[in-house]
Amino acid sequence: MNKIISIRNLKKSFGENIILRDIHLDFYEGEVVCIIGSSGTGKSTLLRCLNGLETIDEGEITFDGMDITSPKTDLNLVRTKIGMVFQEFNLFYNMNVLKNCVIGQTKVLHRSLEEASQIAMKNLEEVGLSKFVNVDVATLSGGQKQRVAIARSLSMNPKVMLFDEPTSALDPEMVGEVLETMKVLAKKGMTMIIVTHEMSFAREIANRILFMDNGMILEDGSPEQIFEHPTYERTKEFLKRFR
Repeated sequence: MNKIISIRNLKKSFGENIILRDIHLDFYEGEVVCIIGSSGTGKSTLLRCLNGLETIDEGEITFDGMDITSPKTDLNLVRTKIGMVFQEFNLFYNMNVLKNCVIGQTKVLHRSLEEASQIAMKNLEEVGLSKFVNVDVATLSGGQKQRVAIARSLSMNPKVMLFDEPTSALDPEMVGEVLETMKVLAKKGMTMIIVTHEMSFAREIANRILFMDNGMILEDGSPEQIFEHPTYERTKEFLKRFR
């Protein structure tokens, strides 16, 4: 597998509060990596560092051979290749479903409206929302909004998709439809890095699990290793809640 993201000596603080410390990680094309751990351990911050939404204090992150921590790197270009799906959807509520999936393509990738619409339609069909193209996103359920957000990211043809707790803002009955959409993407070989509290989902979908604690990667292994034979007492404590 080809290495797509490499992180070395990553440190990140907010004031006196150290959020990430001495992170060394590599991610490979086609991997589905789930990041688990208690709230406040740096999982979402790590994800936001990967596409330049947070400025790091020390270290280096390279994506597809580009040093994204260098001031010379065009972060907008990087973000076209790294899709991000947020907890709270981050959709344009003054636009319909189709326009939400078209605007980034026309503004950033300079695709024609016709080409962008065709690509958006294909991806909306993929997430089961082709019937909703002309519907205002404000009227959709939470699960539908999150699937629009996924289609919007896919329409930029990213090399990697980042998911920051994509089901945490959803009602329980909406969670399944979003997770099913993500499972389909995983089967198609999309490289995905997912921060999640859905342990059964992580166990089923991931090739690899990272357990974070106190701003560090405490464990890094296969789902079987992490869930059945964790090395650290802290990991065992955390997983007890999900037995």
